[in-house]
Amino acid sequence: MTCAIQIPSSIHAGKGSIDTLSEIIERDSVKRIVLFTDKGVRNAGLCERALSICNAHKVEYQIFDGIAAEPSVQDVDRVIQAASDVNADLLLAIGGGSVMDTAKLASVLIGASYTLQDLLRDASQARKMIRSIMVPTTCGTGSEATCNAIVAIPEERSKKGIVNTVMIPDEVILDVNMIARLPKGSIAATGVDALAHGIECYTSKKATMLSNIYALACVKLIFSSIERAYVDPDAFEAKMHMMLGAFYGGIAITGSGTTAVHALSYPLGGKYHIPHGVSNAMLFAPVMAFNRDACVQQLSEICDAVNPHMASASCDEKSLYVVDRIAQVVKNTEIPVSLEKFGITTEDIDSLVTAGSQQQRLLVNNQKELSLDDIRSIYQQVL
Repeated sequence: MTCAIQIPSSIHAGKGSIDTLSEIIERDSVKRIVLFTDKGVRNAGLCERALSICNAHKVEYQIFDGIAAEPSVQDVDRVIQAASDVNADLLLAIGGGSVMDTAKLASVLIGASYTLQDLLRDASQARKMIRSIMVPTTCGTGSEATCNAIVAIPEERSKKGIVNTVMIPDEVILDVNMIARLPKGSIAATGVDALAHGIECYTSKKATMLSNIYALACVKLIFSSIERAYVDPDAFEAKMHMMLGAFYGGIAITGSGTTAVHALSYPLGGKYHIPHGVSNAMLFAPVMAFNRDACVQQLSEICDAVNPHMASASCDEKSLYVVDRIAQVVKNTEIPVSLEKFGITTEDIDSLVTAGSQQQRLLVNNQKELSLDDIRSIYQQVL
């Protein structure tokens, strides 16, 4: 069986790698840049080096820093319409998943004859209109590597993914300085999100020999680094590993796809605005415990990669270890694991079950089919 995987054409990694923006500007004779970010990132000073490089090269730029977390279709539409007036020759995104997803959509919508609403109906018509550079400021979403952009659909109280390989960014800059001061809660939530990408992709029905290489690399890096990165603000090596792990997880998504963890988390973000990484963390261990008997071999292989001390254990024992290790990481990084904390009660379960069951784009990747009762049981476990 043959397979393929697509990744960004250039990846720049390491402390201070934001300086490669200077080389890119010179190489491509860039004259005008649109910078997508958010107010938190901008106020933290994370855009300053990029802007100083633009100034040094006399590159004009316009900053759009009003991008909302978990943006709706209307939010994204508004930003892209405003950015369309700039006539830029390069898009630069400095931020988390929401910022990068917005920029990726802009890269296929600015100057296009189709609209965002058209892409929601049929993403296959998307075409790359303008080059893009992604600079992540978290260590989890993997959006800098994926062909996906997620938007909230308020009227459906859920989220939807727009998927087309033309949205894969042209360049990625993984500079650990961007997460040097990231709050520990964000390290935890985005890191567990990245870990979910790796494990879900490795156990997905659509996994391939290529996607598995990146998925396993993601899992090894995140499992070995997340707790240290969480407790030690100066653990730059661990944080760099987190950034690399998140990037590899994003590549795995492009080649494989996430499964029921992400599918069931979407309604939690879309309706109740629970941060994406937190909602995934809540569901991660319960979903993988449900899936375990259908992917014992894959989970056993993950165990072999992350814990050689269990080499003599049975496949069943190894698969149990991985599920337990997931729960341990979530506990050690102090991520909330109860829906009650967010005001969700038993009365809300029916609507969650309905919304979760509609995420067929991801549920079809799951090794086990989930009935409505299965979905209900999983949500009830995290109440």
